[in-house]
Amino acid sequence: MAKTLNRNEYVREGKNVESALRNWPVQIKLAPFSAPYYKNANLLIAADCTAYSYGSFHDDFIAGKTVLIGCPKLDAVNYADKLREIIKGNDIKSITLVKMEVPCCKGLEIALRRAIEESGKDIALSVITISISGEIINE
Repeated sequence: MAKTLNRNEYVREGKNVESALRNWPVQIKLAPFSAPYYKNANLLIAADCTAYSYGSFHDDFIAGKTVLIGCPKLDAVNYADKLREIIKGNDIKSITLVKMEVPCCKGLEIALRRAIEESGKDIALSVITISISGEIINE
């Protein structure tokens, strides 16, 4: 069931940090095609491994965004079709893709670019690549 998580402004203080996540579910394969949290959304699409590789993931990427995650190597879903329908049917303002430097993550980028093109919408896309050692290697 799609849920909007009630989060105040994300603030990081000390060890007990509140999650910046604002929507559920987050897995692309489970995400609904339509939900209130897509309205005027800045969408973050992230490869599963990125949140574990990049230490400041919540601070730098999740805060203020609607999040979808997935792994094209492990998930049995056509990402291009699923993302196209989400983009086409909702008012998405921008999309940020955070992926790993590994070859399988290229599939997520290819699917997303195809989804945007096939949606017929002109949406800004930012692609950020994280190294296996946890550093941003391009923006």
